[in-house]
Amino acid sequence: MRICGGGMLVIVAYNLIGCVFRGLGDSRTPLITVAIACVFNVAGDLLLCAVFGMGTAGAAIATVFAQIVSVIVSFILISKKDLPFTIKKENIRIHKTYLRKMTAFGAPIALQDLLVSISFLIILAIVNGMGVIASAGVGVAEKVCAFIMLISSAFMQSMSAFVAQNYGAGRLTRARKALHYGIAVSFSVGVVMFVITFFHGDILAGIFSSDPEVIAAAADYLKAYAIDCLFTAIFFCYTGFYNGIGRTRFVMIQGILGAFCVRVPVSYIMSIQPNTSLFHIGLATPMSSILQLILCVGFMLWLQKNRLLDDKP
Repeated sequence: MRICGGGMLVIVAYNLIGCVFRGLGDSRTPLITVAIACVFNVAGDLLLCAVFGMGTAGAAIATVFAQIVSVIVSFILISKKDLPFTIKKENIRIHKTYLRKMTAFGAPIALQDLLVSISFLIILAIVNGMGVIASAGVGVAEKVCAFIMLISSAFMQSMSAFVAQNYGAGRLTRARKALHYGIAVSFSVGVVMFVITFFHGDILAGIFSSDPEVIAAAADYLKAYAIDCLFTAIFFCYTGFYNGIGRTRFVMIQGILGAFCVRVPVSYIMSIQPNTSLFHIGLATPMSSILQLILCVGFMLWLQKNRLLDDKP
């Protein structure tokens, strides 16, 4: 934590430059720089952990170093790219107007992510009371879920960038079409992920553990997450759309309501039931997603009713 905290500036730069590329409509360059970072990260892990035996410190150093390499590569690539703006030394200063706008848009998203992460920590604390096997099973399942949710998260980020570009150009009809197409493709992928995770969760869990009891517990928890794949595939696209048009406060509100009005209380209620299982506790996540999806659709209808999504001249 200390090492990663010390490299926070690099991590921020690493993500910021990726956002700049995506904002310009270039999602390939961030993919290339992330791939380069992954190669250096794996090589650093093998060298520092396997060869020099530095443990978690070695893993942290490898992560920060890999991101430094990615930042350097990104700077080189962005300096050679034909940009709609110039990067000068005098531009690197605080612009109060832009800072206020970015804070107004970004703070709700940051707060939502923080509180949602806290809600999952609370769920983990609830599961820890069920024993070591259950705790280890959820830990393994969460690793699998990190990969499962990558696709939905990618749709959310790409939707946000694409919609923001069209919103700025006043082409909201085109932005709405992107939302519909994005939902269709994302949901199709979500169905595939549902089938794989629901029926073959034990195989996925086996990648991260060899203990049969832990694998069985993780597979039980993953069945609930498989159901969530169907809902997140849709409402993540809505979230990206609302972020793109600057409605980040609504995104924050629906995220917090889903986390603390459904996910946490349902997890607790399920945990105190007789003969409960990790599947029952895991159902709190898709139930939360259902509420968030209902809120997202309702907000869309409200925006359309008030003609706030019409094209601007």
